[in-house]
Amino acid sequence: MTGSGSPRRIEVGVDRPANGGEAVGRADGRVVFVRGAIPGERVIAEITDDRHDSYWRGEVVEVLDASPHRVAPLCPAASAGAGCCDLGHVAPEHARELKQAVLLDVLDRVGHLPSEVVTGTELASGGVQRLGGADTGWRIRTRLAVDGQGRPGQSAFRGTRVVTEACVQPAPGMLAGLADGGFTPHSELAVVLDAEGARHITELAPVETPRRGRADSRRRAQQNRVRRARSRAQVVVEGEANAVQRVGGRSWDIPVVGFWQAHRDAPGAYAETVVEFAATHLGTTPRVAWDLYGGAGVFAGALLGGVDSVDGVDSVDIVDSDPAALAAAERAFADEGERVRTHRGDVAARVGDLTGRPDVVVLDPPRTGAGERVISAVAAARPGVVIHVGCDAARFARDLGLFVERGFRVVEIRGFDAFPLTHHVEAVACLIPSASG
Repeated sequence: MTGSGSPRRIEVGVDRPANGGEAVGRADGRVVFVRGAIPGERVIAEITDDRHDSYWRGEVVEVLDASPHRVAPLCPAASAGAGCCDLGHVAPEHARELKQAVLLDVLDRVGHLPSEVVTGTELASGGVQRLGGADTGWRIRTRLAVDGQGRPGQSAFRGTRVVTEACVQPAPGMLAGLADGGFTPHSELAVVLDAEGARHITELAPVETPRRGRADSRRRAQQNRVRRARSRAQVVVEGEANAVQRVGGRSWDIPVVGFWQAHRDAPGAYAETVVEFAATHLGTTPRVAWDLYGGAGVFAGALLGGVDSVDGVDSVDIVDSDPAALAAAERAFADEGERVRTHRGDVAARVGDLTGRPDVVVLDPPRTGAGERVISAVAAARPGVVIHVGCDAARFARDLGLFVERGFRVVEIRGFDAFPLTHHVEAVACLIPSASG
């Protein structure tokens, strides 16, 4: 917050959820985004950002009229200021309803999808699906910050402080014995449970010390993410440097510091959805597939016939910029010969190198989305089915709108609560060429 003096507190009635986990209300003629509020509540909010003329941001300090969906905070770490379970004060079933509302809102407001199209999807009729049977203890992969005394924990919300109170996301026993510390101060720990439930821990060396500056909290958070993404020395603390994960009948040997879905049930659920959408909406048996932003190739494996008994494609091209992920894909598909081809590089640059007409294209981009260049290249290849996976609601909606502009129509959208107790939601859409396209 800019300015000086005591923090400013205002009364706000919030009436709808915002993409990002906040609730939206109005006060003093401005829109106010309030963290920690639930739509329908009246709260006292402390303003944390008043730099904008049209909106402010704040955080709940007192609830005047509580929602019936408010529960005692479920996560000790979040209650102590960590950025982990930002919806831990909301009953999980209602949190899924809020995520559904956010997705439906951005599909209309950002994606400009016709209401009759969205209404006909599973997302609209069935809501956001729960994965597995529990809303806590679902995480099998996590990164922990280490404080100056060598104790691991969660990073504070938009801050550098390490919160050592326990988070309820990790699977039972996953962090057992780590609270005692003894790790390199200011390092990071990558902790993973493999397919057998065995634990693997790799310590990453501390990131470089940032220069002092006047960057705001959002800018500092972005700078911290960039520094953490850079190559750093690694030491295996427990287990192995790689962890074996399984989906369907296939196994992947994934670096502990590499990417794998955090929710134990997410890879199988997404893979089954991809196969189902392709089988339902293509009309013929797919022969050629592109797996863009494919990583280690979980979707490629599903399309090759690794999930249930669906007939597999003849070939898959996997494109990704992460060499470690592609190396894992090459190990997983070593016995497939020419059926699987890997292409390393930026997807926007490499997708033009792929030849032939694909029957199915799967895109699973990072939070930034696929964007116009990639979507234009995919549309130009004239696939029979496009399956788009999105982890950021607004950019997912934007990408679907770009596909529609290029002659495709949305035939299904499914939402998954892959990050319970948080505002994050995963969505999968299926598109096919429109009659006019």
